Amino acid sequence: MSEHTENSHKNEENNPSDATEAGRRKFLKFGVLAAGLSVVGGGLQKVFSDESKSTLTEEKVKVLTAEGKVVEVNKNAIAHPADNNLSHLTERDGIPNRKFIMVIDLARCANARKCVEGCQKMHNLLPPIEYMKVRKMQDTPLTSPYWFPTACYHCDNPPCTKVCPVGATFKRSDGIVGIDSDRCIGCKFCMAACPYSARTFNFGRPEQVEFNESHPKCDTQENCCVTNGGAVGTVSKCDFCPSHVAEGRLPTCITACPNGTIFFGDELEDVVTNGEETFRLKKLLKDRSAYREMEELGTKPRVYFLPPVKRLFPFEDATKAYNTEE
Repeated sequence: MSEHTENSHKNEENNPSDATEAGRRKFLKFGVLAAGLSVVGGGLQKVFSDESKSTLTEEKVKVLTAEGKVVEVNKNAIAHPADNNLSHLTERDGIPNRKFIMVIDLARCANARKCVEGCQKMHNLLPPIEYMKVRKMQDTPLTSPYWFPTACYHCDNPPCTKVCPVGATFKRSDGIVGIDSDRCIGCKFCMAACPYSARTFNFGRPEQVEFNESHPKCDTQENCCVTNGGAVGTVSKCDFCPSHVAEGRLPTCITACPNGTIFFGDELEDVVTNGEETFRLKKLLKDRSAYREMEELGTKPRVYFLPPVKRLFPFEDATKAYNTEE
């Protein structure tokens, strides 16, 4: 250590007020910039130091302050908290050489809601929050109604990923659209962009928070999904149970259904199954005139529906209303 450094330390020890004043001046040096870098939801954080001052570029970016004002700051003076430690990296990559796809046979659905219950158990959800929903549909007044299970469609051209300002929602190579809850700032842009209303927001309902505390997620691999989702103040949705499919198991909504309504498989292998029956994907879609919801939007969903013809059960109306408060 040099003599100058030793003397500086001694001066600070002998006169603490000088050290305090020096620290105060150092803080005030960046006070103006630091005041404008607080963003709603904690999406951005200030990263300043004497060493980084010399590397600041002239390129400016606009950020929103906690007071609702838009200010311009140096681009490399801000950083997302997940940039240096990208959460769930492997979950973003997807499973190589796979293209997961779902087929729902509307002729088999009797509104048993076992798929909903299984999904809620997997993801530690309490009603009224549902990733999988079963709705009553009727195409015309002259036709019979039918039950319509729906969830996230994991679109190949997903509008949700295009509007997320922090990259929290993403498209994997295996077709799954995921959400990184550590990155999510709760802006709800993805919810507004989704034409299928497949996403839900966690407002931190007291009963849900208490349930999560008393029922830790993923106590075993068998009864829960290991993906980290549903944190308070973030968006969540159906995720195709990636921890299950990575092990060659079916998502719980499929295995829970007593009627074999939902099929799941790999488009590249041209096969789908409900756990008991297996079909060639292309032949099944062609023979049963399969369709995708709102095809005209160009979102390219990875969930197909088989029309409700030759039904296994006569239609029976629900005796109770579900999902009315979300």
